[in-house]
Amino acid sequence: MIEVSNISKQVTTTEGTLTILDGINLSLAAGESLAIVGPSGSGKSTLLGILAGLDLPSSGSVKLNGQDITAMDEEGRAAVRAKTVGFVFQSFHLLPGLTALENVALPLELQGDKEALKTAAYYLQRVGLDHRTTHYPRQLSGGEQQRVAVARAFACRPVILFADEPTGNLDTGTGEKINDLLFDLNKEEGTTLVLVTHEHNLAERCGQRLEIAAGQQVAEVTDVANVTNVTRGSAA
Repeated sequence: MIEVSNISKQVTTTEGTLTILDGINLSLAAGESLAIVGPSGSGKSTLLGILAGLDLPSSGSVKLNGQDITAMDEEGRAAVRAKTVGFVFQSFHLLPGLTALENVALPLELQGDKEALKTAAYYLQRVGLDHRTTHYPRQLSGGEQQRVAVARAFACRPVILFADEPTGNLDTGTGEKINDLLFDLNKEEGTTLVLVTHEHNLAERCGQRLEIAAGQQVAEVTDVANVTNVTRGSAA
């Protein structure tokens, strides 16, 4: 589903070349979940953008669903994103002039889906907001706005969902509910889930974990379940 080979990213600054990522490798099968973790400034969000085809690496390759997006131009990558990828960001990115229902339906309408409103209503019901469909973002709490964003992402039936600190702007209790929702829909829809997070509890819920420090992969991608089991066995 996702195949990453020796990804590096450099940018030119007034002080010279800055290396943001260096030698990242990973492989993730369909339906699995991956947490990308590391300190602030380690390159997590840059990597997520490259994986999603929003940015290009300086070297290396990324394959999404068997397609090498690093060999494509922006138009080609945009086409892959439209068919394959969904996003949930820390900021909700809802359009203030549209209701919750309209925000969820908009991407579907842009794709020519005649059942856009029906599908949007279904996913708002799935995230517990069927009673808020006619409300505008300003009338919703932060948690409700993020639930609308989650509904919008899953309504497009993405093969892969990328989430960048999806609960960073939410209180702990609300954040946990959003996390539960992401993983519930991940399992029910069979969507491959890639999360950038600094929350250890959230990272441990993913099947695999990739740790980055100063743009470099700390170790091979680890199976979180195996690591957790070994730790528990040692503690016992």
